[in-house]
Amino acid sequence: MYKTGLYWIQHDLRIHDNAALLEASLNCEQLICLYCFDPAWFRQSRLNARPMGVLRRQFLNKTLHDLGKELKNRGQRLIVMTADPVSAISVLIKNHHIDAVYRSHHVGVFETRQWHHLKVDFPRTLFHSVSTHTLFRPEQLPFAISDLPATFTDFKDCCEAIAVDKPLAMPQWLAPPVEALTGLTHQTETEVAELHYCYGGEKMALDHLEQYFSSDLPAQYKTVRNELDGWENSTKMSAWLACGALSPRKLMARLKRYESEHTANESTYWIYYELLWREYFQWYAQRYQHKLFKAEGINRQKISCCFYPERYQKWCNGNTPYPLVNACMKQLNETGYLSNRGRQIVASCFVNELQLDWRFGAAYFEQQLIDYDVASNWGNWQYIAGVGADPRGGRHFDLDKQTEIYDADRRFIRRWKGEASQYPLDSLDAADWPIMPPDKNS
Repeated sequence: MYKTGLYWIQHDLRIHDNAALLEASLNCEQLICLYCFDPAWFRQSRLNARPMGVLRRQFLNKTLHDLGKELKNRGQRLIVMTADPVSAISVLIKNHHIDAVYRSHHVGVFETRQWHHLKVDFPRTLFHSVSTHTLFRPEQLPFAISDLPATFTDFKDCCEAIAVDKPLAMPQWLAPPVEALTGLTHQTETEVAELHYCYGGEKMALDHLEQYFSSDLPAQYKTVRNELDGWENSTKMSAWLACGALSPRKLMARLKRYESEHTANESTYWIYYELLWREYFQWYAQRYQHKLFKAEGINRQKISCCFYPERYQKWCNGNTPYPLVNACMKQLNETGYLSNRGRQIVASCFVNELQLDWRFGAAYFEQQLIDYDVASNWGNWQYIAGVGADPRGGRHFDLDKQTEIYDADRRFIRRWKGEASQYPLDSLDAADWPIMPPDKNS
């Protein structure tokens, strides 16, 4: 039993099925529950975007507000800081003689570096990382992480029969908070803001989970999953899964219950299939670490591209010659969300039609998406760019064909004002001469 523990909250913003929080509470007499907004998230990176945009910050604020209320109901307190987490946790360890630090295991390279930095600086403190963000525990996998299958299909064939653990029952009362905290000069209150797409928070996640599986939608999922718009056309669980307000094992348990009580068909299986894709990318990120962010990807595959600032800005703002791409980007910028089909279309355009470095597109998604997950986002972009796990060496979607299949009546394009710009893609030619727009009267 440790006297004082610290639970570092990252992408596990929930009470239910939270093994990291449970272990911290059971093993410590008193506990600090800390979440840090890292100032680096709001500074522009070398890839021309900020790691966290306004919409995801608002979603997280609402989720933290909800988590704070639930922790209070269980005798705990949430501390939210805007500070470098290594510095903040270092101060707390020194000032409060913290014996043990707990967290949910994170596959992100930067988060892993921060964790190892703290372990080196405080060798007498226990640092314990617990798996909460995946369906499977590492020891359940039928291979070592270093032997991760090269393709999703091989991974699925190995893993789809693994029994997923049932969600953990959580205690009504948690270890009490440390009362007199010092070294928290950057403590902030969480702001609550509304979003057009959906609301943050564990309560909303669990309410939506129950509503979705109390309907006929799961049995129809595969037939509508490629629709570009519409709340009912996908599970819409991704934002809560990404920040950890919803446990993937909780989702899996509810899916299994639906199949036993209602029906098990190709559509319900496809929900699990999509969860397996998410799962694959979690282990993929852990396997390849920094290679997830390399231009050449995991196999040192050379890419042919350049950075055209004008093309990049037109793609970001939905002002390209491609109406479907424009509509998708405007939807993303307004809502912080984009359908899976829409993400593939705009990523393919970015890489192929615009011939841009895929990493800049991935970084823009990181900034804009409320359901940003480091593994899924960067893994999927590598897949489209042909430098990742795609055995076909990348995907190039025919934009006219995609429009005819998924927006034949142009309703989605009209709704999001995606009409093609009358201006050419580039305003300068190869010799830096201006390219004039077409004369309507000529």
